[in-house]
Amino acid sequence: MNTINIIAPYKYLGMWVFDDPRVGLVQEPFVAGADTMIDRVVENTPEAEKGFLMLFSATPFPGHQVKLEWRREGEFGGNWYYSPQLDMEGWLCPALFKYFQEAPKEIYIQVKAKDA
Repeated sequence: MNTINIIAPYKYLGMWVFDDPRVGLVQEPFVAGADTMIDRVVENTPEAEKGFLMLFSATPFPGHQVKLEWRREGEFGGNWYYSPQLDMEGWLCPALFKYFQEAPKEIYIQVKAKDA
């Protein structure tokens, strides 16, 4: 598994989703607060709805903008995370385990425009 992963979320039918054929995901949605977190994080990213880059890792890396802290196991095999920077909580679905063997205690995220 990579130390830093990258996906390119975009809006589909009004929802934030992403594709990652490498791990077998197509239009995987962000829901239950994770979508609202993305709205906040990309509010200054040009044309984010058409797609933006999201780098994420269980360890800090230069340029990360948001830190998610694991709070608890959630319903349906997901996990709840809290962002101190956003003062928000969101649920990450079991697709998380396509990138991590277990739910990380922290997730560090950087977002940027695709053309950046």
